[in-house]
Amino acid sequence: MEWLHGTVDYGVIGFLIILSVIAIAIAVERRLVYKNIRIEDFSDKKELELALTKKLHIIATIGSNAPYIGLLGTVLGIILTFYTMGKEGFMDTGKIMAGLALALKATAVGLLVAIPAVTIYNFLLRRVKELVMEWEIKNGRERV
Repeated sequence: MEWLHGTVDYGVIGFLIILSVIAIAIAVERRLVYKNIRIEDFSDKKELELALTKKLHIIATIGSNAPYIGLLGTVLGIILTFYTMGKEGFMDTGKIMAGLALALKATAVGLLVAIPAVTIYNFLLRRVKELVMEWEIKNGRERV
């Protein structure tokens, strides 16, 4: 059952860190696209929306699922703690607290990934709406 300790520490938390890097990379790429996009190059509003919203779903998915991945790490950490308690019988409270701390660390990392990802997603989505509105203003009417 010791493999579970590594799974929580390196597997779950490592995966969350990778997801965080992916979300930040996509956010930076999207921000650069929004900064350099020429809305007058689009003759159709739907084409513009497609170009602007590309990859945003990935950030939203990371933001909405990171807490669950952290919760999975928490459950695995608690399972490991209970398994160790059952196997060793009477345990030092320090070992119990260390196991529970490992479990809670996974939840904390999940939240640390999710909160910025959701914030970044909302920020980028707002910029998409601004650019679409600018297109509508410049074109005088909605072309669907």
